[in-house]
Amino acid sequence: MDINNLTAKMSFEDSPNPPKSAKRVDYLKWEDYFMATAVLAAHRSKDPNCQVGAVIVNTDKRIVGIGYNGMPNGCSDEVFDWTQTNKQLYVCHAEMNAILNKNVIDVKGCDLYVTRYPCNECAKVIIQSGIKNIYYIYNKHPDKPIYIASGKMLEAAGVKVNKFVPEKNIISLDLTPPQMRY
Repeated sequence: MDINNLTAKMSFEDSPNPPKSAKRVDYLKWEDYFMATAVLAAHRSKDPNCQVGAVIVNTDKRIVGIGYNGMPNGCSDEVFDWTQTNKQLYVCHAEMNAILNKNVIDVKGCDLYVTRYPCNECAKVIIQSGIKNIYYIYNKHPDKPIYIASGKMLEAAGVKVNKFVPEKNIISLDLTPPQMRY
């Protein structure tokens, strides 16, 4: 199908006043895009029990850091133990990896989109890095001391913490390039 036929097929000929140019209305809003990117990053984790992703976004709505929970560079995930009690000794959390893997000088004033509520250790790093807003999907253990401490520190430091509510709960991801779908 050539471009003219495709354009004619996509036209608004049934409409009494077809627009000269109509944009898509089903596109992802920024917030859903950033959280979806964090969810996608979580899929990189090799942790068998808990996959967490994090994305840092600057005030220009640009992603400046991405991370997921995993072993430190140079530490083979085939050698180190992934059991619940032992992995805590080795694993770098998604938030820490996003901050360490940033592609800017600093992340002061940035937003953090993370799939899980940050623990106390990540809260310290978040505060020290200057991140001002956190958006998270869920807090699995809100009554655990590490999450209570996290909340206290984040509040005291003026970091706003927001439970993320997506506009779309399901996003279909077709890896076929758009130009090859027609």
